[in-house]
Formats: sequence, C-alpha cells, structure tokens
Amino acid sequence: MAETDAHRFLISNSVSALLWHFSSRSHEVYVSGNNFFYYKEGDPKARLSPDTYVVFGPEQRDRNSYKSWEEGDALPAVVFEFTSKKTQKEDVSDKMQTYEQLRIPEYFLFDPTGDYLKPSLRGYRMTPLGMYSPIAPQENGRLASEQLGLELAADGVRLRFFNPATGEFLPTLAEAQSEIARLRAELEQLRRTKND
Repeated sequence: MAETDAHRFLISNSVSALLWHFSSRSHEVYVSGNNFFYYKEGDPKARLSPDTYVVFGPEQRDRNSYKSWEEGDALPAVVFEFTSKKTQKEDVSDKMQTYEQLRIPEYFLFDPTGDYLKPSLRGYRMTPLGMYSPIAPQENGRLASEQLGLELAADGVRLRFFNPATGEFLPTLAEAQSEIARLRAELEQLRRTKND
C-alpha cells in the first residue's frame, strides 16, 4: 500500500529511535517495520506488516521478512500501527484481534492527525487472561511501555519515545543529525585551537 509522507516519517523515525535505543543489545533485539511478519509456518497468508515492531531474542540483521519459526518462535514484544483513513478500521479490529490472539504483549496505535483516534495515542497490554487491556496515561500524559522500558508521547504529528532512566527523549533522525553536525563543528574548533 502507498504511504503518505507523514506515515513514512513515523515509521523511519520510530525504527531509527528504537534501533539507537537498543544498539548495545543488537545481538538480542530485532527492530523493524513495514515488512512482512509471518507467524505460521506453511501458511503464507498468516502474515501482517506492522508499521514498527520489536522482537526480543533474534539479532539485528537484514531480513526480507520476519518468519517466527526461523527465529525460535520469537514473536514481537511490541507492535506499533500508525493509523490513517485507509487503515484505521483494520488497525482497531482485525489487526488488533490477530495481535491479541498471538498474545503480543503490547500494541500501540497512533493517529498523527487526530482524526480517527481519540486520544490520538492508545496503548494496550496483554493481561494474564490473554486479552488486551488499555494502558492508562501517566500523570505526564505519556503511555508506559513495560516491554521497551520507555514512555510514549504524542507530540503533534510525531510519536516520541522518552527514556525515564536518562530523563530524555530519544532523538529523532533530524535531532541526531543536528547533534552530529554540532559535535563535528566543536571537534573542528578544538583542532584549530590546538594547532594555533
């Protein structure tokens, strides 16, 4: 399915932020999105294409698709869907039901326009009874992801990840690039000062 710029931006930023967050654990955490996730061997129709997902167990490496049976039956621990006019009904019904049946521990929905979901960020956590229960917002309005150890915040059309351990938001691609440019300029200034 064709994507809007906003949808593609959400996918690339969420995958990048989570890759950065789990970079020291790339040997045991797989982060991806917008590719096929197959959950039943021998049934090519038993698949979904989450916008972003995180699997604990498999290493981070390039895959054309994710096949759970090739990865020790490891399923995503967290799934994100960025909903839109075309996907909103499927995201809150069929996909949610499938993720629930697969017992995916956490499922988050984000509507960047706020046109389809009220509130625009929703989260669900698997209960011991095998059903999703809504995740209540914290006092700061963010949703806690127990699986990721992060808090999620709707920031206009962006979804942000807050790390309570550091007290900072994970950087977006633009923020990371800006910080790299700043550090390069600072390094260059230090080199010039040293050579003077």
